[in-house]
Amino acid sequence: MNNSNETLALNEIHPRRSTEVSTEVSEIEQPTLAPADGGKAAWLMLASSCFIQIPVWGFSTVFGVFQEYYLTHDVLQGSKNDLATVGTTSTGLLYLLSPITFTLLTRYPKLQYYCAPAGLVITVIGSLLSSFSVQVWHLIATQGVMCAIGNGLLFSPSSLYLDQWFLRRKGLAIGTMWAAKSVTGVALPFIASVCLNRFGSSTTLRAWTVVTLLTTLVALPFMKPRIPVSPSASARPLDLSFLKQSTFWMLQTGNIIQSFGYFLPTTFLPSFSTRTVGLSQNTGTMLISLFNATSVVGGIALGVLCDRFSVTNIMLLSSVGSALSVLLFWGLASSSDSDSSQTAIALLTIFSITYGFFAGGFSSTWSGVINQIKHDSSPSLDTGLVFGLLAGGRGIGNVISGPLSTVLLQSGSLGDSSGLSGNTGYETQYGTLILFTGITAFFGAWSWMWRFISPALQCVR
Repeated sequence: MNNSNETLALNEIHPRRSTEVSTEVSEIEQPTLAPADGGKAAWLMLASSCFIQIPVWGFSTVFGVFQEYYLTHDVLQGSKNDLATVGTTSTGLLYLLSPITFTLLTRYPKLQYYCAPAGLVITVIGSLLSSFSVQVWHLIATQGVMCAIGNGLLFSPSSLYLDQWFLRRKGLAIGTMWAAKSVTGVALPFIASVCLNRFGSSTTLRAWTVVTLLTTLVALPFMKPRIPVSPSASARPLDLSFLKQSTFWMLQTGNIIQSFGYFLPTTFLPSFSTRTVGLSQNTGTMLISLFNATSVVGGIALGVLCDRFSVTNIMLLSSVGSALSVLLFWGLASSSDSDSSQTAIALLTIFSITYGFFAGGFSSTWSGVINQIKHDSSPSLDTGLVFGLLAGGRGIGNVISGPLSTVLLQSGSLGDSSGLSGNTGYETQYGTLILFTGITAFFGAWSWMWRFISPALQCVR
């Protein structure tokens, strides 16, 4: 590629940064940029981003198995009620750190080279120390806090690099990345259960430390930016104009509302299936695995659709599909006798499949959100920063859903007040929680609804 074509390529990616980037590239003799949306380097970058999902999200997908083990085995001292804090802190902190890490890495691009290696060191140390935990707070401090910080440092640069490597196929790339996260939740729960029962928690956590180290070391060589950053580059100004746009806030509102209920089914489906329906513990684990498996398909499918259609319409599809699966299949599934247990199993299986596809793929719509905000705000928008804020919004819902679920369970059954007859999930202690999950899933399409609400409000004025 000659110099003129090189400059055009850079302008196409970041118009605002064209002068700055051209200066940086000239200092290192303007190497030819690798092609975006295809080519060996782009696909290797996507593969490494998928591989990174194993250490980043792996423990969170199997923590329910660990929690059940700690509750039934005298391994840790302290209040067992605080165990749930480990999972909430681990996932919630990772999400909530995203706005900070994405902002810093966008403003100071030189930090991107050191971010992932530093994250690996923190994650490995935290994971190793967790294997020596004898108190519940030890596990909170190591797996809940240290590993969350380290995983956040691993996740941020890989996502920023992916944004550079895929332009027209951004939805496919982000959908595939989130699908890889779901893949970790398909087999890991069964593997963790076998390892815990056979080797105990300490050995299992040390084995997980080795897996974290090896998978990250395999992925790191291919995690690199498409646009080189000069070592002498100064801090970049941030384009925050999109924060003044109602488009961003309406899309973010739907993202946050959906996240309030999104994590509840995977948290309580095992206990619902065993304590309410009377199924085996292995069946509950299988339902979670099935949810993660269909999330793989849903993540890729919704991501690809966002490359071709309006993101608000895809959010509507995801939200309506999620809400109906909760209200119809989970809400009507319950059993107190063997005759109706087969029906309950069928309904819960359909629920895991449909909810996994529609709700599990919701985060893949972020590519469409980014493109929509760029269209309404500025073509030079720092898309990595938007991605970080969307992840932070999801973290808000994740953290709040923990204590909120306790209140919802205390509210109990809806049978008396709703007029429902028969033996359904609404008449169990999970009734209010199921209804709340369905409502929040539906309002994930808030940005689509706002298109009709906004004109009505203007008419009232």
